[in-house]
Amino acid sequence: MGVESEIAGGDVSEVILMKNLWAPWRMEYILSDQKGGSCIFCPGSDRGQDEERLILYVGSLSTVMMNRFPYNNGHLLVAPIQHVPGLDQLSDEESLDLLSMVRRSIDILKSMMKPEGFNVGLNLGHVAGAGMEDHMHFHIVPRWNGDTNYMTVIGEVRVIPEHIKETYGKLRTEFDKLY
Repeated sequence: MGVESEIAGGDVSEVILMKNLWAPWRMEYILSDQKGGSCIFCPGSDRGQDEERLILYVGSLSTVMMNRFPYNNGHLLVAPIQHVPGLDQLSDEESLDLLSMVRRSIDILKSMMKPEGFNVGLNLGHVAGAGMEDHMHFHIVPRWNGDTNYMTVIGEVRVIPEHIKETYGKLRTEFDKLY
């Protein structure tokens, strides 16, 4: 299903095929006020918004949330409570808690989603790919054999097999056990 269009000048030697990929859940992000809002990684004290914000866990030193725009199903973000851009601004206690929460998050994902591997990392600084460079955070991306298939490679489209709210409900039950 495509729309054919002619190249300027009437030469029909090249046909351009346009494809539509509907992703209505992204409209919330597009229309949101990203400039004046608060930091998504600063959980605040109101736990009533956790489900809407996809926050799975808030401890005294670190927090875990789902990525609203995931690379793969179960993509988590783990951040220190302290709003800092880099590891060098965390105390030893905060660093240990943060890495411990990365490990616990991986354990929960292993138990609940049975991935075959993980990509775990952080991007420090804009040039390194940090989208939110003022508040450092780890990405945990569960991986399965074949999760990068022709859709991703050729169509530049990721297939997320489960609705994010269903995944949130399953993971939240496990993260609640950490309290």
